[in-house]
Amino acid sequence: MLQEAKKGEKPIEELCRDFGCRPASSSSWKKKYGDTTPDEACRLRQLEKEHARLLRIVGEQRLEIDAMKGVIQKKR
Repeated sequence: MLQEAKKGEKPIEELCRDFGCRPASSSSWKKKYGDTTPDEACRLRQLEKEHARLLRIVGEQRLEIDAMKGVIQKKR
């Protein structure tokens, strides 16, 4: 949709009706993705998902380490 809007052939409101979204959504997409191509936007979403997954793993490991430290301190 952003590529269509960039061409300027149709107003944003009409494009939003065609794509079934709100104009507010299109402006937030434009702010987030800017001039990226669809392939770049897809890659960005994949990287964001991977980043979230890795952060979750690090958080889980941190909890395990804290639990192990608690067990070790109790044994002393």
